[in-house]
Amino acid sequence: MKQVNLIIAILILSSINARAQISQKSEIFITLQKKDSILFEQGFNKCNLNAIVNLVTNDFEFYHDQNGIQDKKTFLTNFKESICQNPKGKPIRKLIKGSLSVFPLYNEGKLYGAIQSGIHDFYMINNREQYFTENAKFMATWLLEKGEWKLKKELSYDHRKPERYDAKFEDGYPFPLFNTDSEIESLLKYLKIPSLSIGYIHDGQLQQIRSFGEQKKDIPVKYNSIYKVASLTKPITAIAVLKLVEAGKWNLDEPLAKYYIDPDIKESPFLNKLTTRNILSQKSGFPNWRYLRTDKKLLFEFEPGTKFQYSGEGFEYLRKAIERKFKKSLEEIAKEILFAPLEMNDTFYYWMKTTDESRYAVESDTTGQPMKYEKYYTSNAAANLLTTVEDYSKFLMYILQHAGLSKQLYDEFIQSQTEVKTGINWGLGMQILRDLPNDELALQHTGGDDGTKCIVLLLPKSKRGLIIFINSENGLMIWKKIIEEYLGETGKEIVKRNLNKAERQD
Repeated sequence: MKQVNLIIAILILSSINARAQISQKSEIFITLQKKDSILFEQGFNKCNLNAIVNLVTNDFEFYHDQNGIQDKKTFLTNFKESICQNPKGKPIRKLIKGSLSVFPLYNEGKLYGAIQSGIHDFYMINNREQYFTENAKFMATWLLEKGEWKLKKELSYDHRKPERYDAKFEDGYPFPLFNTDSEIESLLKYLKIPSLSIGYIHDGQLQQIRSFGEQKKDIPVKYNSIYKVASLTKPITAIAVLKLVEAGKWNLDEPLAKYYIDPDIKESPFLNKLTTRNILSQKSGFPNWRYLRTDKKLLFEFEPGTKFQYSGEGFEYLRKAIERKFKKSLEEIAKEILFAPLEMNDTFYYWMKTTDESRYAVESDTTGQPMKYEKYYTSNAAANLLTTVEDYSKFLMYILQHAGLSKQLYDEFIQSQTEVKTGINWGLGMQILRDLPNDELALQHTGGDDGTKCIVLLLPKSKRGLIIFINSENGLMIWKKIIEEYLGETGKEIVKRNLNKAERQD
């Protein structure tokens, strides 16, 4: 209690002569934001002690609501031992977006310092796992010393551990029938599945990433391995398009013929019936892919908007229309409005020079043997997305926060636009499963291609989510168990509705 009171007293004293919070566009804010990044991104996350030493004053003090008061020497020693040499893995810090505030300090009208505050999350990471450990608030007092900003005091307080979920999650294993990672990997070997990566979102927060097996022969899969996730590309495209709609730059119900007409259907009477809404809700009238038809032609197999038919061609048609209007590739558009703002730094529609191939989880056949994979160098709105569990989790968490869409547009996104069968519908980009246990609604999409089987699930009411990436043709064999163990009764009902393979769309 004394320690808590001390921290409060320090905060009050530090606030003397503080002016109102300044704009995030101001020079002081931007400068101290960069200083915070050096302190945590370089110092804490990368164990660069020199970065910290050069940033703090000689009489620096660190106040922690659980570990007491530390001077500069003690802080650096403890930092090296508990952070950089932690046998459990490497703790990392992630700043909560939008939480940073700065209040300048003046004396007789002259700027001498600033108070910076914010909220951050902490994770523990090793090569195979990432899991959320705690959330905390922080406050820093910065002083101007000969024109340089130096950190005088850092306070870390109000630490909160994750809620207790259940024994299975607390133990860290998604499979209660198995007790160790080696037993899980034995199951994968038995099923001839090279690797499995799982992400779990709880209360709107990514709580855990777990990876098992090998991304390719003799190279263990990592928590940040890159997978090709096939049709999980479509929800990314859908949200990018809806954000264009939200911005008033695109219209859900405008005929796409205004911007693009495929030569194969230029004479069709249905041209002006084809809209973005029909494509996102899988009512375009197109086949899945034209190459699957004997004539290899694109055509309307029925009037757009009249019934359900899953189609990658529809999404590609939409891409071409959007690229014609904006004179940008879909990759450029998505990077601008999704990938960069969400810091999805390992997500691309196609192979880039920056894509780290050493982290690629190579697709495999039914015998577990690696398949020859093709590198694509142009955007495909329906397939071939390269991403990691963490990156895709950021995207799903964004959806849980309504993805920057108005209530009206978000409601359209999660409302049924098309009924597939009783209990399974399509919204504007994802499958919808209603009337689940505890009055839950699930958003779902799968991604299946030769040698890769993936699925993502979101439960907006309870703010939970599940991401499963598998680089194997045999991936469906293990989906059921994972979904049921992580999502309980709701998961069992989801599995039941998906048992008919004909209804699962890739």
